[in-house]
Amino acid sequence: MDRFIIRGGRRLTGEIEIGGAKNSGLKLMVAGLLTSERLVLSNVPAIADIKTMRDLLVGLGIMVEDAGPRTLSIGGEIGSVEAPYDIVSKMRASILVLGPLLARAHEAKVSLPGGCAIGTRPVDMHLKGLETLGAVIRLENGYINATAPDGLKGDRIILPFASVGATENLLMAATLAKGRTHIVNAAREPEISDLVHCLNAMGAQITGEGSGTLVIDGVEKLHGAHYAVMPDRIECGTYACAAGITGGDLLLVGGRADDLGSVIRTLEETGVEVVEEERGLRVRRSGTLQGVDIMTEPYPGFPT
Repeated sequence: MDRFIIRGGRRLTGEIEIGGAKNSGLKLMVAGLLTSERLVLSNVPAIADIKTMRDLLVGLGIMVEDAGPRTLSIGGEIGSVEAPYDIVSKMRASILVLGPLLARAHEAKVSLPGGCAIGTRPVDMHLKGLETLGAVIRLENGYINATAPDGLKGDRIILPFASVGATENLLMAATLAKGRTHIVNAAREPEISDLVHCLNAMGAQITGEGSGTLVIDGVEKLHGAHYAVMPDRIECGTYACAAGITGGDLLLVGGRADDLGSVIRTLEETGVEVVEEERGLRVRRSGTLQGVDIMTEPYPGFPT
């Protein structure tokens, strides 16, 4: 398709089902590296990044099978610890296999990531955090070569800023580390809480999500679980804005107010009504829109 033709001026009404969150589903797939048992994920979005992550996991020896509509079954023994450039360069989330590979296989060779070019996305916090847990890391020929022959060991990690990716990578690595790990200044996004809940369902011992400090007591191994990917809060907020812009009335099926942070307050300030119902969020506007000032910030602030 070369173009979209949009004929505007109409109210948007009806129902829209909110899909699974890409930014959660990708990380939950990576969590499947932490156990040889089956992690069954439902509500997985059908998007290109999910296919790329599937290809990456299969390349590492992990079985990824369809187990129903929008459902994947993930698990198996790790057959390779190398995440090659041709896959990692397609998607920056690929760097997240580093922590789980170190935790379970005690070694990893991961290409430095490419992907989305919105500003710089250094991996220094990932690497320094893993070194704090006892990993030995070398950068060679565009690859991160990491080893932990005696396994990872719990420690206190203070992140210089609340990086979502670093929090996720270190969180997964710490689940199988010996002893207790504190991640201070951890990201507080709902996707972090979703990962925590999934890992705990697999037998991890993690507390503190949403507080800025995660406490992880390492366990010897994790087991399989069934888990549903959270609804996509960015998709939900976008449709909510569309209802407000057009003076519409939409039921966002599966939408959750707790995930949207300041978005709901901002919408209400513009004159848009947001109401929680049994099946999701009702968003509608009947009056005139009011202008508001918005500053984008990390969660629970308004998302970029």
